[in-house]
Amino acid sequence: MAKWGEGDPRWIVEERADATNVNNWHWTERDATNWSSDKLKSLLLGLSVEDDEGACEVTEVSKLEGEASINNRKGKLIFFYEWSLKATWTGKSKTGVKYKGSIEVPNLSDENDMEDLDISISLNKDEPDTPLVHLMKTKGAEKIREALGSYVGFLKTEFTQGMILPTANGVAKPQSASQSKAKQDKTQVSSGSSTAAPVNTGVKIPTCKFTIRDTFLTSPAELYRVFLNQEMVQAFTRSPATVDAERGGKFRLLEGNVFGEFTELVPDEKIVMKWRFNNWPCEHYATITLMFLDRSSETELKVECRGVPNSEEEQTKGGWKRYYFEAIKQTFGYGARLF
Repeated sequence: MAKWGEGDPRWIVEERADATNVNNWHWTERDATNWSSDKLKSLLLGLSVEDDEGACEVTEVSKLEGEASINNRKGKLIFFYEWSLKATWTGKSKTGVKYKGSIEVPNLSDENDMEDLDISISLNKDEPDTPLVHLMKTKGAEKIREALGSYVGFLKTEFTQGMILPTANGVAKPQSASQSKAKQDKTQVSSGSSTAAPVNTGVKIPTCKFTIRDTFLTSPAELYRVFLNQEMVQAFTRSPATVDAERGGKFRLLEGNVFGEFTELVPDEKIVMKWRFNNWPCEHYATITLMFLDRSSETELKVECRGVPNSEEEQTKGGWKRYYFEAIKQTFGYGARLF
């Protein structure tokens, strides 16, 4: 289940705290070394930069030493990776002269932030001096850093899908009646159940639909922008985020625990997205529709959620209220009365 960490702006994947282990979670480890090696090579090979002096490209990954693994400890995912890599770059000046050099990154590790990476760019000893070295040390190093950052993001999303599994029989366990009637706060919530099958999964998962409404002391246009502007998303989630604000664009936030894709964007009026939490059954997404309704001096936000696993209903409601609604109000001063 998804537990909302006390005082922590991130979704934390954590095991249910009862002795019966209802979700059948175990202490497991998955070796990500081979997958990581292939992913790193695919992200680096062919990477290119160009300016008025010429063009450069990463043509070979000559050394890739290290390891990566993910531990699922009582339902919480813990990432370990440590890599040292060397690569070859080739350049061609506008006059047609070819050059060759090397790239070295000795400290790609879960203990280092991306900005702390040591990226060493050099020209082979037998090569004459060229301005292309400066190109590689600036734009080239920046692209390499972005590629390695993408690897970490993929490790936490793409590779981990399915690590925290549904219940033992392959079906997400519906909540009990007492859980379904959990205490609600002042935000109005209406919900209903369905039995729609998730997309791209091997089992049918009982799902539900519900609607949450809240009001914000701002315009529809400004509130719409909060969900699509990467800097604003990082501000209210208090963590790094990736937001590609276009139809078909991807988003990833809250330490990679929430991610999906925008499927429809109507400026200042509506956002539709495929949305999932990282510990949901592999490849299962809910459809989230945000409607921005002008209420004169304030905006009503109507959030329709369809395809949420029954076992995640209350956690998803609570997460949207606290880590979207309340966080946005506190960060940007849009506080308003609740319904």
